[in-house]
Amino acid sequence: MEGFSIGHKGSFLEKVIYDKNEISLLADGDGVEVLLQTIEKDRLFYIYPTENPEVMEYYFILSGKIVCEFNGEKVILGPHDSFTAKGITEPTHFTALSDVTFLWVITEKTFSVLKNEMSSLMEIVKQVEIKDQHTYMHSDRVANYALKIARKFKLNEEQLENLATASFLHDIGKIHIPKEILNKPDKLTTEEFEVIKKHPADGAEMIKGSAYEDVAIIIEQHHERLNGSGYPKGLKDDEILLEARIIAVSDTFDAMTEDRAYRKAFSAQYALDELKKLSNTHYDKEVVDKFELVLKEEGVV
Repeated sequence: MEGFSIGHKGSFLEKVIYDKNEISLLADGDGVEVLLQTIEKDRLFYIYPTENPEVMEYYFILSGKIVCEFNGEKVILGPHDSFTAKGITEPTHFTALSDVTFLWVITEKTFSVLKNEMSSLMEIVKQVEIKDQHTYMHSDRVANYALKIARKFKLNEEQLENLATASFLHDIGKIHIPKEILNKPDKLTTEEFEVIKKHPADGAEMIKGSAYEDVAIIIEQHHERLNGSGYPKGLKDDEILLEARIIAVSDTFDAMTEDRAYRKAFSAQYALDELKKLSNTHYDKEVVDKFELVLKEEGVV
């Protein structure tokens, strides 16, 4: 961009909306982009090291509050607070305490990548929402649990991104399951359960050829169990990716603590106790232990 220009309230060059979150490109030029981003309450997000250590990111909070986990401490930031990242070596995690809007200035082209990724993701999510709104809401909660566990493992950038995406998409294969089976209030028959067991592989197949093809294997493995009793392939122990083991714990906990057509929700403590009983046979004990730390830190148990 050259010359002088004026932007009135609500004006932007481009915008992409992801559920209740949105990013607008306000200005760009000479490799610098100015973005306006809104993130809804309770969302986790993070800044991670860039491939180019010279890239600088600057964030200025316009409204709302976030909590930043930095150097082992939690720092609350609100309107007119700011933070800068350049040459960081580990991801920095944030949680939106309310709906939050901030200006984001970054010294490399970013918006087009985010736009393509988010548009591709939303197309997949919309397919599932049409069929089963519950699946979408469940996946959203599972993604939040999974990212909280991931913080305890200090996953690298690629693992963190893949886990976030796979968590959100882990149940998309349920789009192929008839509603009468998904919402059946009674115990499933053997034949009906065989239909349910197809959804991890179906979900993995759905995203092959998309921008998220790399997470297909995580989606396929999220119902595998350490003792080989899971599905679809009966994998054991280290044959199951860590990301899939994290989703397995998050998925089970959320399923137990939410109402179902055939039962009322269990308490968080009961669900955690069940996960602990099945540690090392069904679920990764280290993942369960780290999740217990998260739940205790948040006062859930």
